[in-house]
Amino acid sequence: MAIFRIEKTQNYTVMSNHHLRNPALSLKAKGLLSQILSLPENRDYTLSGLSRINRESIDVIRTASFAELPGKMPL
Repeated sequence: MAIFRIEKTQNYTVMSNHHLRNPALSLKAKGLLSQILSLPENRDYTLSGLSRINRESIDVIRTASFAELPGKMPL
């Protein structure tokens, strides 16, 4: 599969690869954390707020966040 890299100057997120390469995290947890890191600081980070911007239920987000993410992020 080809990888296309594009120089971005707006509407993009830079983050560490640390959580993306962590084999202890599920794909759901990696995706949730990546999404959280891409959102503005004043965003609604509650379970219901994250559920509204995703297809997942509150229970799925709770499982990915509380069960797996380091530090048991307070959502």
